[in-house]
Amino acid sequence: MFTLLAGVALAVWLGVPAHSAESPIRFSLQTAGFPLESCETPERHAPETMAGGVALFDYDRDGDLDLFLTNGADIKTLKKSSSKYSNRLLANDGKGHFTDVTEKAKLAGTGFDNGVAVGDFDNDGWPDLFVGGVHRNTLYRNKGDGTFQDVTAKAGLNQPDKEFGLLWSVGGAWVDVNNDGRLDLVVVNYLVWDFATEPACTGEGRREYCHPKMYKRSPNQLYLNNGDGTFTDASASSGLRAHPGKGMGIAIADYDLDGLMDIFVANDKVYNSLFHNKGSSRFEEVAFSAGVALVDSGDFISGMGVDFNDLDNDGYPDIVLVALDDETFPLYRNTGKGEFTDVTRTSGMGPLSLSMAGYSPTIGDFDNDGWKDIFVTRGHVQSLQAAPRITVEQHNTVFRNLGKMRFAALTAEAGLAAGSARRHRGSAIGDLNGDGRLDTVVSALGAAPEVWMNESPAAAHWLEIQLEGTKSNRDGIGARIRMVTAAGTQWQQASTSAGYASSSAGPVHFGLGADSAISLVEIRWPSGLVQQWKDVRPDRVWKVKEGVQ
Repeated sequence: MFTLLAGVALAVWLGVPAHSAESPIRFSLQTAGFPLESCETPERHAPETMAGGVALFDYDRDGDLDLFLTNGADIKTLKKSSSKYSNRLLANDGKGHFTDVTEKAKLAGTGFDNGVAVGDFDNDGWPDLFVGGVHRNTLYRNKGDGTFQDVTAKAGLNQPDKEFGLLWSVGGAWVDVNNDGRLDLVVVNYLVWDFATEPACTGEGRREYCHPKMYKRSPNQLYLNNGDGTFTDASASSGLRAHPGKGMGIAIADYDLDGLMDIFVANDKVYNSLFHNKGSSRFEEVAFSAGVALVDSGDFISGMGVDFNDLDNDGYPDIVLVALDDETFPLYRNTGKGEFTDVTRTSGMGPLSLSMAGYSPTIGDFDNDGWKDIFVTRGHVQSLQAAPRITVEQHNTVFRNLGKMRFAALTAEAGLAAGSARRHRGSAIGDLNGDGRLDTVVSALGAAPEVWMNESPAAAHWLEIQLEGTKSNRDGIGARIRMVTAAGTQWQQASTSAGYASSSAGPVHFGLGADSAISLVEIRWPSGLVQQWKDVRPDRVWKVKEGVQ
């Protein structure tokens, strides 16, 4: 057992001199041991630089968010040849103490694992794990006794693609695409890669990681939940397979509010994909007509992770994804008319992120002021030898929402320069110590995970809603929540998938600012049931069961 060591970081915000004012968002750095081992070699095999999925979820249902971290393997054999490559499950006692329970839980893994998605696929009340990796995916069923069972073969998720063979998954998303009360699985796949045919790319006379153009695209996959522990491959019939890409991020939301969850995939140096749910488990790819296939300049960018949530409190989920330096972090505002507007420049995100290389964006209200912010993990895709020609290791940044779709970038100001610059990768957010503030866990190549404890100074109010579906899926994924206070109205759509290769499976979090009273909470469940509550008490985790007032 080990204790996360606390720290405090005072900073500046938007040019205010140091120590004259506290930043409205502030984090302190703590560590969780166990370096991320991706088997980086001089030959620069592509998977080595892409590892690092993170998940926060309450695996033992004790009310505290626990931490799961994917890990790599021997790059040649794709096997965990040493204990240093073990995945990790760390149990949280809610007081900043974590215990490594990987061995007991049977979650060490066997292959080169990349991403993770959390969802209760069998509706038994215990959160399960899908772990995506290089040429191997694994479905772990939570048995409810502190252990997990590998049910991949039984579920039918271990079959190679008939055309592409074994695929490289960077994770996935759990979502009920047909509203039958069972979570289906969308798997996002990256490049077609093989150790034996790795292209040789050089930079300044040395091997370096290759541009994505050196590899073929691969198709994403949809598996429909049969309700008996098995899944049916609906990749082709759903329409997803017809649009292969180089997916590095997946996020879900009902962007047109028709009651069906849609899918956005951020692609690396090819067009992004927006799959509009047409019902009956069928999708139409609409990225071009919706305005999200490319950035305004028409250039391809290195699309990394993505999040899909309402940033301007108008009830329609917006899209943010991240890319490499000189590409900016694109931000698409949902117009409410079935399309999006690129507001990267007008929001300030463009100039603020121009010099940054990002991997995992996660949307959350980190200062509880009622406006959702964006935490971005940063670090370049290239190896350390590419420095100082490019800035490979970077500090993370939180983009504070100023309202009216404008943002301020806080790095040192938020305490995020307290640790060393790293090649950061995945991230997950959730309240780790029960103080009502969203914390963040970040992975980094060759380094221990960074646990950023939220110590934002304002005494703002908050509410977290723990959903329990009955007719809908048990997690309530896809539920749309409306909250009304004196300051206005906020919306959230429940999901566990966002960022890069990661999953945040805590309760749905609302910041309330100075409002100490909530006049109305409305939940529209995936089943179609609508429930309302008036005069709801804030500053707590509120457990809501579908159909129960």
